[in-house]
Amino acid sequence: MMNCLQSWPEPVVRVQSLAASGVRAIPERYIKPPSHRPLTKNDFSPPQEANIPVIDFQNVFSDDQRLRDEALRNIHSACHEWGFFQVVNHGVSHELMKRTSEVWREFFKLPVEVKQEYANTPATYEGYGSRLGVEKGAILDWSDYFFLNYMPESLRNPNIWPATPASCRELVAEYGHEVCKLGGKLMKAFSINLGLEEDLLLKAFGGEENVGACLRVNYYPKCPQPDLTLGLSPHSDPGGLTILLPDENVAGLQVCRKGSWLTVKPVPNAFIINIGDQIQVLSNAIYQSVEHRVIVNSNKDRVSLALFYNPKSDLLIEPSKQLVSDERPALYPPMTYDEYRLYVRTKGPCGKKQVESLKSPRPCSEC
Repeated sequence: MMNCLQSWPEPVVRVQSLAASGVRAIPERYIKPPSHRPLTKNDFSPPQEANIPVIDFQNVFSDDQRLRDEALRNIHSACHEWGFFQVVNHGVSHELMKRTSEVWREFFKLPVEVKQEYANTPATYEGYGSRLGVEKGAILDWSDYFFLNYMPESLRNPNIWPATPASCRELVAEYGHEVCKLGGKLMKAFSINLGLEEDLLLKAFGGEENVGACLRVNYYPKCPQPDLTLGLSPHSDPGGLTILLPDENVAGLQVCRKGSWLTVKPVPNAFIINIGDQIQVLSNAIYQSVEHRVIVNSNKDRVSLALFYNPKSDLLIEPSKQLVSDERPALYPPMTYDEYRLYVRTKGPCGKKQVESLKSPRPCSEC
């Protein structure tokens, strides 16, 4: 299935190297069409900050029924109204979060020839990359990244994880383990809120041992013309849910809400959670993924860690039978995550075109 994705269609340029070269004008390949730029000619106001819901997650499994019900209600409301929320008291060590973020920042400071040893291909995306999608001549995003598989263990390849800095592999293993545990708890909360058995969504993903978890560390270099480009183009996440460790010092994530782009202000020591397309399908669109993007900064670079908590790639995903009725028929056909993500790997970030196109028999339109 991935044979068409063995190599990039043109030489890969490292955005970090481009930024470090001192360019004052970004190459045309990174300039977005006027309608896709962070600010239009008619809008010189700073972006609005989004006060997305903040959930005290420790209460979700409290012995106190009142606290538990309130926390679950807050999560349901956030999923239904926003598709995004932040969690505090989530059970992952703050020190581990900080150290893991710092070790990846150190990795991106290494000489380019060291990082090049981990250069990726579109066949798996694992390793050091600088573009998403394989369409020749595509307009590119102002970012580099490192992508690796974490779950299921059979796909884990620590040899692809950076050997430098020395603590990187150990931290990735520990961080992945703890954040995956959080992902499982979130799935249980979603199941309860949807009126399903507590473990139904997790079972649909293959169970704790078989979920597909992967980590993408995003590096957004300083940009001399941040008003012309984006660090990551508008998209909804194709997987199940995303657990994002943002850069607390540099805002960048923007969420589309009621037609406006709102900049998320990270809460200290919180994770930002968002619903992906697979949860939208399983919930029969009761919960919906939300378009988001990343803006860049002229003065500061930015590092974020996104752990994608996905279905086992060869399982059929379709609306849960309990959420389908004559009044609300199944909106999506069965499809494996392997089949689903091939579209994204071919075309790159594409708004919500893919998941919305599944509602009709017509093929996806071009980006």
